[in-house]
Amino acid sequence: MDELDSEIVRLLQADARQSNRELARQLGVAPSTCLERVRSLTRRGVIRGYHADIELGALNRGVQAMVSVQVRPLSRTVITAFKESVGRLPEVLSVFVLSGGDDFLLHVTAQDLDHLHAFLLDRLSKRKEIVSFRTSMVFQRLHNTVLSRLPDPTALD
Repeated sequence: MDELDSEIVRLLQADARQSNRELARQLGVAPSTCLERVRSLTRRGVIRGYHADIELGALNRGVQAMVSVQVRPLSRTVITAFKESVGRLPEVLSVFVLSGGDDFLLHVTAQDLDHLHAFLLDRLSKRKEIVSFRTSMVFQRLHNTVLSRLPDPTALD
């Protein structure tokens, strides 16, 4: 990615609803150049989609928690099956596969504490591959929506 691609990505992260004409104006390039660059970024998989950032409370998801999970036996089959299965649960926002003491970290939401408790008891604790899990409540969340490219480590020398 060159500087123009990086700037396109930054501007689209800040406001993906802006028109190609507006984006080109901000970049100081022709609309046709801008459109071709955006299409190229999409073809290359840099831009994977456009999403609305929705307030979780508006979706009746007022409670958030991070659930650390250990599964056994540790095998590719168990890890893949667990990841795909819990990733489909409506309460689960994100599934992280980890190294270290825990195997997974789940970011989950629920209507309230009673529903979170029911999710943990009825959905997680009944799974045979789970040997333990710990839940940490999320009080506040800061989500960085505009990311820039980090410097190449080899360029620092």
